[in-house]
Amino acid sequence: MLLEVKNIEKYYGNSNNLTKALDDVSFQVEQGEFISIMGPSGSGKTTLLHCISTIDTVSAGNIFLENDDVTELSENLVASFRRNNLGFIFQDSNLLDTLTIEENIALPLTIKGNQPNEITKRTTDIAAHLHIQDILSKFPYEVSGGQKQRSAAARAVITNPKLIVADEPTGALDSKSSKIMMELMEQLNHSLGATILLVTHDALCASYAGRILFLKDGKIFNEIIKGEKSNAAFYHEILDVLSLMGGNPAC
Repeated sequence: MLLEVKNIEKYYGNSNNLTKALDDVSFQVEQGEFISIMGPSGSGKTTLLHCISTIDTVSAGNIFLENDDVTELSENLVASFRRNNLGFIFQDSNLLDTLTIEENIALPLTIKGNQPNEITKRTTDIAAHLHIQDILSKFPYEVSGGQKQRSAAARAVITNPKLIVADEPTGALDSKSSKIMMELMEQLNHSLGATILLVTHDALCASYAGRILFLKDGKIFNEIIKGEKSNAAFYHEILDVLSLMGGNPAC
């Protein structure tokens, strides 16, 4: 087992105005799984992702990534834990405009102090794998939104992280670019064995995952598994659950 979330709770505010964002959430993730987390606005899905990725802290419970208890990490260990274990893909690609695409992708390896020839080889290899080798010398403002997100995905996987966390990675993309991005994430999962935890409000995007956790009011409302279903069949199953939740099935 790669990830274990055990009875976590998260509160915001104070005793006069307390909000429970996560309420006794537990689940497990095996190595190589592609899991989507869905739920209406305010359901706690982004809070959950932030707690797992050490961007936020839990109020109670534990989160284990292999043998590391994420909830017990001291502040001075959090940065190295992220660097050594996690890859991030956000709605905004978060590329640095002053660096080329190649330098952006290579940045995690540069920070870790890898040898220049190794950095060049790994950057070239992952760029070719994701079909962005022709834009490596360009700057982020010179490429499309879809190409930026591909570059962000390359940066996320270049260190071979144990877990990739993706928060609404298609939120700023048009439908065509969104489809390309999700096919890319499916490819990362299948061909590179990447373990992915994806937060999305979009049922079509979620249909690329192998398992979906639905959150409502900070609790796990339901869970469905893709198995041998097609993306189309799984998509309609997702819509059915969203309808049961009282959400907007059109999303």
